[in-house]
Amino acid sequence: MNSFVCRKHTGWVPAFALCVSSMIFSSLVCAAEPTAEESAVADIRFDDLVPIPDAKMAMAAIDPDADFSVFKRVALLDPLVAFRSNWQRDQNRSRARNVRASDMEKIKADVAALFKQVFIEQLEANGGYEVVEVTGDDVLLIRPAIVDLDISAPDTGTSGRTRTYTTSAGAATLYMELFDSVSGDIIGRAADRKSIRGSAGRVTWTNSVTNTADARRMFRGWADQLRGFLDAHYR
Repeated sequence: MNSFVCRKHTGWVPAFALCVSSMIFSSLVCAAEPTAEESAVADIRFDDLVPIPDAKMAMAAIDPDADFSVFKRVALLDPLVAFRSNWQRDQNRSRARNVRASDMEKIKADVAALFKQVFIEQLEANGGYEVVEVTGDDVLLIRPAIVDLDISAPDTGTSGRTRTYTTSAGAATLYMELFDSVSGDIIGRAADRKSIRGSAGRVTWTNSVTNTADARRMFRGWADQLRGFLDAHYR
């Protein structure tokens, strides 16, 4: 996948991604009506992208001049994964848990692998979009990031026989950019935040098995939204 080069936006800078994620998260959780100044800022368009009316995600915009109908295949880059600020510190306040830097790296690797697996499954299902690792005139390049990751009770294997019961498995924000794989032009951008909660607020035992199942369900929802958008508007 190192062969992909986006000429307009080269590379992926984690610090920038985290800055963007903070802005996205703030906009998702703010319930107050925007001020006139905030509305003016929101109307600023970057990279010639315009908002999609009635988007099913918290934020979505595309290049109105881009022809998405040409894309029959998809190239999916490995996602960046970043925890929310102070997540490790907050987890380690509990004497029953000791989350190390190595645990965080393993979780990030597992989340990235699961995300890519689920997206490939959903995009290719039922004669959908072939997922490839090459560029081409018919290839849509997707660069995803999972940011502000907040796992309520990570199963690190360091807490002995202690069981953790929660009403929420956690939350995460998806930030995703779409590119023409040949020109490198950005033609779409979307962001959305999801929380996973037990039905009716029920308290459940949280472990690696339930965490994986919950994450898979979250990623499948995002993948289906992307697939539905492409199918409905550009096939």
